[in-house]
Amino acid sequence: MNTAAYLIKEGQKVSLADFDPADTGHFRRKEEALTKLSADIEKMISLQDKFYARNTYSLLIILQGMDCAGKDSLIKHVLSGLNPQGVEVYSFKKPTVEELEHDFLWRCWKRLPAKGHIGIFNRSYYEELLVTRVHPELLEKERFPQQTVDEKFWEKRFSAINHFERFLVENGLLIIKFFLHLSKKEQDKRLAERIEREDKQWKLSLSDLMERKKWPEYIAAYEKLLSETSTIQCPWYILPADHKWYSQLLAASIIVEKMEALQLDYPKLNEEEKEKLKALFYN
Repeated sequence: MNTAAYLIKEGQKVSLADFDPADTGHFRRKEEALTKLSADIEKMISLQDKFYARNTYSLLIILQGMDCAGKDSLIKHVLSGLNPQGVEVYSFKKPTVEELEHDFLWRCWKRLPAKGHIGIFNRSYYEELLVTRVHPELLEKERFPQQTVDEKFWEKRFSAINHFERFLVENGLLIIKFFLHLSKKEQDKRLAERIEREDKQWKLSLSDLMERKKWPEYIAAYEKLLSETSTIQCPWYILPADHKWYSQLLAASIIVEKMEALQLDYPKLNEEEKEKLKALFYN
């Protein structure tokens, strides 16, 4: 798959109107993609086993997107087959009182995966460049020293995140960032489904419907975020999300590519260690 077509290069100015949320690449039907998705998931399981055994790197997968973009489904259908012993999933909601007593990166910092482990962030510190930008009144609860919320304020936050991620990469954390790009028409369809289906209603709140009115503001915030925080070390991938099966297929392919690039294998004993073990076992 041409996964590079969905990568945002460092310095690229993003306009989401240039990306088709209904894109399915060269696949025309869901059934055509399921075979490859299944194969990629099997590869991922094998790669995770080596990743865990080597205990050298850690992996963080960040999922961002509008409500109903398919973040939960991606976790369920792509990542749930991994060994739970080495995987942690965190969903970041409204900051707690304790979290507001710290800097805006703190609550995510303490959830970063250990070496050999995979962390999945369902939303992340990037909410501090989205929700707070659309609702600047929320910043009052953070009680930061700078009083003026102007463009320089946001530039500092972009810079803080870029430096934060660079530091993590330099210390062995592989970061893969996915933006699930959903059309407003498809979001309306999925919201309507949540209203009608009893097994989906728990996911819906009045605030979700109110936020729907802020669609243009969120799109503008995402375009700025994607433009300013896609770097060589930690690029963003824009995954078309109108067809969940395709965003899941793309995510699996990209994760496999990134993990294969590490060229990891199982740790091997040297000859001296092997001889000592044999001597203990057979004697």
